[in-house]
Amino acid sequence: MYNANQMKESIKSDSGNSKSPSAASLPLILDIDDFKGEFSFDGLFGNLVNELLPSFQEEEADSAEGHGNVGGSDVLANGHVRAPSEVPKFTQGLSPLFPEVDALLSLFRDSCKELIDLRKQIDGKLSNLRKDVSAQDSKHRKTLAELEKGVDGLFDSFARLDSRISSVGQTAAKIGDHLQSADAQRETASQTIELIKYLMEFNGSPGDLMELSPLFSDDSRVSEAASIAQKLRSFAEEDMGRQGISVPSVMGNATASRGLEVAVANLQDYCNELENRLLARFDAASQRRELSTMAECAKILSQFNRGTSAMQHYVATRPMFIDVEVMNADTRLVLGDQVSQASPSNVARGLSSLYKEITDTVRKEAATIMAVFPSPNDVMSILVQRVLEQRVTALLDKLLVKPSLVNLPPMEEGGLLLYLRMLAVAYEKTQELARDLRAVGCGDLDVEGLTESLFSSHKDEYPEHEQASLRQLYQAKMDELRAESQQLSESAGTIGRSKGASVASSHQQISVTAVTEFVRWNEEAISRCSLFSSQPTTLAANVKAVFTCLLDQVGQYITEGLERARDSLTEAAALRERFVLGTSVSRRVAAAAASAAEAAAAAGESSFRSFMVAVQRCGSSVAIVQQYFANSISRLLLPVDGAHAASCEEMATAMSSAEAAAYKGLQQCIETVMAEVERLLSAEQKATDYRSPDDGIAPDHRPTNACTRVVAYLSRVLEAAFTALEGLNKQAFLTELGNRLNKGLLNHWQKFTFNPSGGLRLKRDITEYGEFVRSFNAPSVDEKFELLGIMANVFIVAPESLSTLFEGTPSIRKDAQRFIQLREDFKSAKLASRLSSLWTSSS
Repeated sequence: MYNANQMKESIKSDSGNSKSPSAASLPLILDIDDFKGEFSFDGLFGNLVNELLPSFQEEEADSAEGHGNVGGSDVLANGHVRAPSEVPKFTQGLSPLFPEVDALLSLFRDSCKELIDLRKQIDGKLSNLRKDVSAQDSKHRKTLAELEKGVDGLFDSFARLDSRISSVGQTAAKIGDHLQSADAQRETASQTIELIKYLMEFNGSPGDLMELSPLFSDDSRVSEAASIAQKLRSFAEEDMGRQGISVPSVMGNATASRGLEVAVANLQDYCNELENRLLARFDAASQRRELSTMAECAKILSQFNRGTSAMQHYVATRPMFIDVEVMNADTRLVLGDQVSQASPSNVARGLSSLYKEITDTVRKEAATIMAVFPSPNDVMSILVQRVLEQRVTALLDKLLVKPSLVNLPPMEEGGLLLYLRMLAVAYEKTQELARDLRAVGCGDLDVEGLTESLFSSHKDEYPEHEQASLRQLYQAKMDELRAESQQLSESAGTIGRSKGASVASSHQQISVTAVTEFVRWNEEAISRCSLFSSQPTTLAANVKAVFTCLLDQVGQYITEGLERARDSLTEAAALRERFVLGTSVSRRVAAAAASAAEAAAAAGESSFRSFMVAVQRCGSSVAIVQQYFANSISRLLLPVDGAHAASCEEMATAMSSAEAAAYKGLQQCIETVMAEVERLLSAEQKATDYRSPDDGIAPDHRPTNACTRVVAYLSRVLEAAFTALEGLNKQAFLTELGNRLNKGLLNHWQKFTFNPSGGLRLKRDITEYGEFVRSFNAPSVDEKFELLGIMANVFIVAPESLSTLFEGTPSIRKDAQRFIQLREDFKSAKLASRLSSLWTSSS
């Protein structure tokens, strides 16, 4: 069989030799392999024709060279030659330009036939393959159906097998349970027989333990003997109880019970002897620090009452519980050699050291207990409880001696405050010890609750002790202040009565430092309330009671201080009254009285300043208390409904007495100032000040001497008021004083007669007074003094102008009538009749 390449070589050879169309008659052979893999039509076509086309191209090239000498001819790129007109004629008799066309056509026809044949072959093969596939698929489906039937049968067999296995397993488990139960019963019966045999041995005569089995005397089998003895005793006691309850009257049962009673008694004796022997061995091992032997004994002893005796015995034999020197060392460490001179700070340091030592000791014991006892938590519970109840309690009993509320300890020995500070220190440090012991380990012991119980008797009466301590501190402070005042008064020597009164008053002034000390005491007490009161409601109740003590103390202290300052004002007023004289006295008596009046005025001014200082310090004291309440007290009262509001009300009530005393004192201050103003006016004001002679000399436009003295006095004395008072208190005081001054001046000027130049002098005085009272910042007072200035014009204007003077200010007409009567020309100018008609017509 020829392939395509061979065919192409044959075609090429034939066309190269003969170049005749007969070459196309050669057969074309195509192989089916040409269409396998990645098929390309261009590749197939190229393989068919590439062998023919190169030969054609070579012939064209040779033909072009043979005619190369033809003039003017052009060879085209496709092999044809362009020639002159005679060339076509010349070339008409030559062979065709593309002689391979016939070969290619023949090749293409044969290829088409071959391709058709190949397609038919392939279609035949595909048909055969379809038939084979269909036959194989039918066969495969039949096989799968047979396999499915077999698998279903296999699954059924597996299910039956699994059910059978499960049934056999259940049967085997039941058999195993029966066997295990039977073995347990056999074991129990064997043990019971063995126990009965041992019980019979103990059922001999009382106290006869010599004939017992070697088990009970072999030291190497002590653990086994202890276990059996405990079982025997439990069995015998249970049987005795059951027999005694069921048929107590039957003789046989009674005899049996008596027999078991002998066994129980012998077992008890044996157990006691064995327990004592183990405890002795445990003690000996403990002294030698043989932990393994101790652990072995403890494990055996745990079978006797769960090892309670062993645990208690171990704890009781610790050196810190049996060594008296340890107790004495504790006392010396905390209280020192002089118990009465112990201070809270020293006690705090001593307790910290002692409790650290106790914690370290317990921690060391805990290591031993963990290594020895099978139930270490139970042992730690007993150990910690013993530490608190014995060692700590013994120390607290010496440290905290509860004082009597009837006979308080003297302040020279620290008073109640020392006891309370000691209690706080001891409580706080013991709480820290409890937390440290809890961290070390104390089993199920409620160490916090036990610690609280140590102080329960002290905490029950704590609120009463705290309040009594605050009262004691206050009383001691008052005694101290009175003693200092008395000492200063005595050191001043013999002085004038008025001067002495002012000195005594100044020495008993309110002290802001003292009030700050009251607050500091209260703050310390509140800190103890917070320490001792775990519940918010209890804390709020205690805080309210303690704060009430402060309110009572501050209220009483500042009220008494204000009352003392008022006493000075009262004494100064009494001095003024003593030196008020009549007009018919000698000059020498009047001079002496004037000197005494000066002294009384000085006492009044001194008492005024002292009272203003007292008011200022009173305000500062109240502010301190209010700030303390806001910062420290109010938040502690919030958990209790109404407690905060009640304390605010109590605070207002406590300060009300001080407010009343301050109000009365300020009224007295006004009286004192006005009395001195009246004295100055009476002493310094001359009749000629407002009725100067008409001698042609220019009028004096300066204020009168009396006015100058009064304004100077007011400026000097009210400086203390401006400093001490503030807010509404200051405004009310100055307004009242301004009104009194206005009234006093009106009454004073009613004593004088005024001419026009005197009226100008009066107006200058009123201007001076008005400028001074303007510093009061009291609009109503300023208005009154402005009206005074207007009224002073009645002395300056001509009589015929008086009718128009008050047209714009009818409110001062009444006072103006009185002023007009003081005119020098009131009678001569017949002003009375003239004005009466004027007032009548205007009204």
